[in-house]
Amino acid sequence: MPTLNWIGKEAVINHHNDVPFRTLDKKYTFGNDASDNKIIHGDNLEALKALLPEYEGRIKCIYIDPPYNTGASPENGGWIYYDNVDSPQIRKWLGQVIGNEFEDLTRHDKWLCMMYPRLRLLQKLLSDDGAIFISIDDNEQANLKLICDEIFGASNFVEIFSWRKTYTPSNLSHTSKKCVEYVYCYAKHKPNLSRFRGLTKTNDADNPLLKSNNQYKTLIFPKEHVTSTLKEDCYFPAGEYGTKVNIVHLKKDVEFKSGHFLQDIELEGKFIWTQEMLNSELTKNTKIIFKGKSFAPRYDRTDYNPEVPRNLIDVEDMVGTTEEGGKILQAIFGKKVFVYPKVPSLIEYIVNFICDKSSIILDSFAGSGTTAHAVLNLNKQDDGNRKFILVEMQDYAENITAERVRRVINGYGDGKNAVEGTGGSFSFYELGEPVFNADGYLNENIGTEKLREYIWYSETRTPYATTDNAHPYFMGNNNGTAYYFYYNPDEITTLSHDSLNIVGDKAETYVIYADQCVIDSEWLSANNIIFKKIPRDIRRF
Repeated sequence: MPTLNWIGKEAVINHHNDVPFRTLDKKYTFGNDASDNKIIHGDNLEALKALLPEYEGRIKCIYIDPPYNTGASPENGGWIYYDNVDSPQIRKWLGQVIGNEFEDLTRHDKWLCMMYPRLRLLQKLLSDDGAIFISIDDNEQANLKLICDEIFGASNFVEIFSWRKTYTPSNLSHTSKKCVEYVYCYAKHKPNLSRFRGLTKTNDADNPLLKSNNQYKTLIFPKEHVTSTLKEDCYFPAGEYGTKVNIVHLKKDVEFKSGHFLQDIELEGKFIWTQEMLNSELTKNTKIIFKGKSFAPRYDRTDYNPEVPRNLIDVEDMVGTTEEGGKILQAIFGKKVFVYPKVPSLIEYIVNFICDKSSIILDSFAGSGTTAHAVLNLNKQDDGNRKFILVEMQDYAENITAERVRRVINGYGDGKNAVEGTGGSFSFYELGEPVFNADGYLNENIGTEKLREYIWYSETRTPYATTDNAHPYFMGNNNGTAYYFYYNPDEITTLSHDSLNIVGDKAETYVIYADQCVIDSEWLSANNIIFKKIPRDIRRF
């Protein structure tokens, strides 16, 4: 497989292992005190590392919109990402302002050094049936493809989606007008990836019975096989119904009363099925459901899958443009606060490819918070419980990113332009101190509970749950093994026959962390006890 080499690659290829493991310090919760939604302020490399204890292998969908590396200076909308990589080759440019393309021929190396360790950590966070979606433009898309092939595996490449970002492109170029950007998609393990779902909104475009490019035909839907989303009694005279996408013609008057149609429904429309095919389906007890008053018939079956999405994303998919994204953000804040923000409908569309109502969605280049906006919209539409995690390193994480989410939750705008709130909540975090000091000893400033959380994760790879137990050193039981953290900041702890009273419930095996041990190894082995010395035997990530 072809691989990409650049100056500094050797220093970053395993740099994610050297990133200090920091705690996450909750600053406040907006809304429900038990919110699982997170907005994290801090360098996303360190934040991704900090998420591992709770989220490794649990994120169903990752969407990121990293810097496109256009060559612009920070004063003109460019980017600076610092990375504490102790390498002369990298220190030569990381932390310096990225110059114009013809003045600094190493800016692509800088971008790759910034992206590589972050993608390594994102790959760890993905679930086995999850996928990552990465927005990019022409500046780095070729490089992105090669490093993603290396990190995720070429066999896990799924698709390059082209998003029509604008219908009014700039006319500054001498060669072409830029109308599209790209969304790269990779799976964690492609065989586990579920079939992508196309449109899931109430819309004829994903209707299995209607297609706008079909020929008109007439079908009769027997009233005993038909249901409706209508709540009130209605009378429908013969005539034209439907939506902009598909028009249907009701051939005879129909009345809906007490939750049932009183007559068979005879419709002319651009149906996929013939009457014979419809009758065959109805013998399988398939119900037909009519959405509202549009007379757009759909399967009422749980085994129907909408068509897979096209690799072109545009208005036909009910996805807006950057102009729309800017208008939405301006409506929220009453002024222009961000350049070229993504539109929520793009991320809603992507999230629906693979996510169910309880999936976790991560965005580690959060910007103005569009991903959270999209997730909240989806939850409002179908009463879902999707969770979002946003990471933003810039100072506007609080006054733009989090503030946008607050306003989306509560509602924004006035009068006829008012937008109803989605409801929801989130907790805001800052990156805390590292678990280990520079000398390799435990950082006692973070508190014993944070240390327990870290050690539990290092042993079990599962989220830590605080124990309410009479044995204060007990951390929990996992797969028959009981774990104990025999630690006191103010004294040296010694595992001895006398101190074994810290052990509570019976288990198959015991792992006990302490400062020292005076019990001989043979006795420990005979009693299925594994001693681990603090801090020597605590695994570093």
